[in-house]
Amino acid sequence: MTTKQRAYLKSLAMNMSPILSLGKNSVTPEFVNSVSEALKARKLIKVNVLKNCEDSPEDVARTVAERTRSVLVQVIGRKFVLYKRNEENPIIELPKKLG
Repeated sequence: MTTKQRAYLKSLAMNMSPILSLGKNSVTPEFVNSVSEALKARKLIKVNVLKNCEDSPEDVARTVAERTRSVLVQVIGRKFVLYKRNEENPIIELPKKLG
């Protein structure tokens, strides 16, 4: 993913509210399934990491992105944004790669 594409996704996510919250149980298979379903429906989601979660938001975000095969767009404070492209019906059109 290019810097321009990442910036575009950040701009789309800026006004979004988190749709999932991660608490003290940290990353469970159930949470990963919830994220996968949300990504399937929305393609771009924001997740909130609650203060009672012992893991750092960066570690949680990387783990969830890896397990859902999505792209980690950004981590800001205790929130992170994930993106997963739908190859069959792309809802979000990313700026084209140059070169």
